[in-house]
Amino acid sequence: MQVRYAIGPNETRRLDTNGLRENFLIETLFVADTVQLCYSHFDRVIVGGAKPVDTSTELPTYSELKSDYFLERRELGVINVGGAGTIQVDGQAYELGKLDCLYIGRGSRHITFGSQNANDPALYYLLSAPAHTSYPTQKAAQQDVFSAPMGSKEGANERVIYRYIHRDGLPSCQLVMGLTILQPGSVWNTMPAHVHDRRMEAYFYFDLDPAHRIVHLMGQPTETRHLLVANHQAVLSPPWSIHSGCGTTNYSFIWGMAGENTDYADMDMTAIADLR
Repeated sequence: MQVRYAIGPNETRRLDTNGLRENFLIETLFVADTVQLCYSHFDRVIVGGAKPVDTSTELPTYSELKSDYFLERRELGVINVGGAGTIQVDGQAYELGKLDCLYIGRGSRHITFGSQNANDPALYYLLSAPAHTSYPTQKAAQQDVFSAPMGSKEGANERVIYRYIHRDGLPSCQLVMGLTILQPGSVWNTMPAHVHDRRMEAYFYFDLDPAHRIVHLMGQPTETRHLLVANHQAVLSPPWSIHSGCGTTNYSFIWGMAGENTDYADMDMTAIADLR
């Protein structure tokens, strides 16, 4: 498990391209038959991926957590972006197709990730945060969750937003999680940009052609920086940073947050004309 320390806007202002990537970009999330994790000191969130191919993969605990098992003091959100798979939680099986979500509550001891077809393995995106109470483990299929079309062709941001873990969806202690699918011809996400100083956010990009890239904008609204992001890579977004992007083609991304509240609408908007 990688560990990334929290840094502020003053330190970030002085970073070069490599420094930005080392602090905020997670380049490798899926390695066959392993769990890849990154522990961020921004709200103690853990971002990761599991790719079971030839064998089922169990979620271990880590010395950094100083816990007897991974979810002793944590909760976990999982969204599958690959082939069909099965997650075992303390002996209970949950089948997840592509874009299905599973919330796993604090206190769950044994979590195992599996694929139903090694030639089309499941790709589980993982987001975990500390939890101070327990909520039941529940599945949400993509077709059953709240969704809303947004944007327009004229603005190059026609998209559909799906909310999975949030105040009016799957309940959690502090996790908020969902995904956005951009339509063909649309490339912009989260513009006008915003920050929410009450919680951090992580972006995970997927369904992006390997030859294409996302220009992910970050930084304070008047001191922006950028990252070039490839398919199946993730960005750690501090509470003080905007999080927006423009692709060289359409794509999808999973957004997830943790912090003060689970209110999806808690954000401080920045007018496009005020960005620098």
